[in-house]
Amino acid sequence: MRVAVITGGARRIGATIVSSLLDDGWAVIVHCNRSLTQAKQLIQRGNGAIISGDLSNDDDLFRIIEEIDDHDLVKQSGGIDLLIHNASIYNQEDFTTVTPQELRRFSAVHLDAPFFLTQGLAPKIKAKNGSVIGIVDTSTNQAWPELSHYTSTKAALRQLLLNLAGELAPEIRVNGVAPGAILAAPWEKERFEEVLKRVPLGRAGKPDDIANAVKFLADADYITGVILPVDGGWSLT
Repeated sequence: MRVAVITGGARRIGATIVSSLLDDGWAVIVHCNRSLTQAKQLIQRGNGAIISGDLSNDDDLFRIIEEIDDHDLVKQSGGIDLLIHNASIYNQEDFTTVTPQELRRFSAVHLDAPFFLTQGLAPKIKAKNGSVIGIVDTSTNQAWPELSHYTSTKAALRQLLLNLAGELAPEIRVNGVAPGAILAAPWEKERFEEVLKRVPLGRAGKPDDIANAVKFLADADYITGVILPVDGGWSLT
């Protein structure tokens, strides 16, 4: 039995990744914060379990790590085959009005939680010669208006993944997936349409494109330290 753990797995791209893994016969431990109803519906597709909590709260975070580490699915499998750092928060705000509390919340979800989840679960991942995959973005070397709090903390996750690929080798592989224009937030429809004009493939991607990339990297035994753009060529422009 192969076991995957995913943060923020109840909605949007995370839910598609979970569905795809369940359909392929994986057992999936789905973390969510408030989306319990969606998570419960999702795991009906296969062998799944739910762990809930706020990744930006230290008490919740370390409880989540303990619950995963001691979970029956992990014990039955002899470890963890795949840890996916998918949880993310995303909103537009002018640089001049971002508060320390807001920046810390973004950093907690995008950097602190992946750091300590990987640290705490590394022995269980190592036991299966498993891998870690982080979902980042395509903002590298770009200036996205009113998103400094988001892009800077996502960049921290990208660097963490690259550094851990070196530190945790050869037992654990670490990679990232960088989605391009996949799902627009309600407030960014106009920006999303402008982005699509610059995408060489001329269209938006689908959540399934990200799920397929995750599964590819999970099975790619000789790939580590790679950030795979899934963006229709947007990064070329």
